[in-house]
Amino acid sequence: MATWFITGVNSGLGREMTEQLLQRGDRVAGTVRKQGSVDDLAAKYGDQFWVAHLDVTDLPTVRAEVDRAFAELGRIDVVVNNAGYGLFGAAEELTDEQIVAQLNTNLLGSIAVVRAALPHLRGQGGGRLIQISTYGGQATNPGASLYHASKWGIEGFMEGTAKDVAPFGIGVTIVEPGGARTEFRFDSLQLATPHSAYDSTPAAMVRGAKDRSRPPLGDPAKMASRIIAGAAEEPAPPRLVLGSDSYRFVTAALRERLAQVEPQESAAAATDWVDAQ
Repeated sequence: MATWFITGVNSGLGREMTEQLLQRGDRVAGTVRKQGSVDDLAAKYGDQFWVAHLDVTDLPTVRAEVDRAFAELGRIDVVVNNAGYGLFGAAEELTDEQIVAQLNTNLLGSIAVVRAALPHLRGQGGGRLIQISTYGGQATNPGASLYHASKWGIEGFMEGTAKDVAPFGIGVTIVEPGGARTEFRFDSLQLATPHSAYDSTPAAMVRGAKDRSRPPLGDPAKMASRIIAGAAEEPAPPRLVLGSDSYRFVTAALRERLAQVEPQESAAAATDWVDAQ
């Protein structure tokens, strides 16, 4: 039996993972923003399911709740950053408040959870950190610049942190799902107020993101099962790409980036410092 700490367990992949883990007998410490949203799981699983009310943008409370979870449950084997949401719209369509909230939730909140968990994971001799990202942490679409900023930022943080904590037996995995058939896209997604200047541009594409007539490809149950299986792999898989759409977008973006950079090898070297002979 393993013990997991997962943020945002009331819906989406967080809820699906929690249900699968509890059903197989693991313990889950879950956090929610909306109190009462997982009362059914608490009633069914009792002490096997530990719940805390947490807004990950409240950084001091993040540390307090992570500390409390470790204190009350003892060893926690896997810490999953799942809480987050999407903010779509061209950059100038977004308000300052929307931008700050997006970065505070998807980027700073996830960083705060990791920083709070690391002393405990080091102290117990290891563990696993899992970051739920998106294919949008490697590829970009028009109309999603701030969402991409939050995900590219957290992927850079997690990849760098993985190198810092490897000596302590702490593995790190970044999960890059494609679209999944959860309510995330409809309940959590926020859209900017449209600006007429973008009406006929690619950025306007995101205005139809909540269209239920085009269901995503991903099966959330299969995605959650793959994430759970990945947590048992040694060494930790650096990335899990979930969904054929994610694989297509990520590989295309990486190939395009290489195609942009590789022809510059000689030009890049030409800017090196050369000592006078």
